[in-house]
Amino acid sequence: MSAEVMIFAGAGLITLIAFTTLILVPAIGSFSRGWEKATAAALSLIVLVALVAVGLAIGVAIVYYWDELTTLFG
Repeated sequence: MSAEVMIFAGAGLITLIAFTTLILVPAIGSFSRGWEKATAAALSLIVLVALVAVGLAIGVAIVYYWDELTTLFG
């Protein structure tokens, strides 16, 4: 594996740990019934997927318009 792959894998792991500890655990801990906990977990995962999709879309847009962006800012 190259160093870039290791860096991105580490960043992804840190992101998942942060999501779990800062968003998922408090969301699940706020409820007492099992179905409420399951719903909170499902909605938290939907939010995670939405955030990843937005980040991916921004990244694709930057790569697609890279030439225009470099002439605009450089």
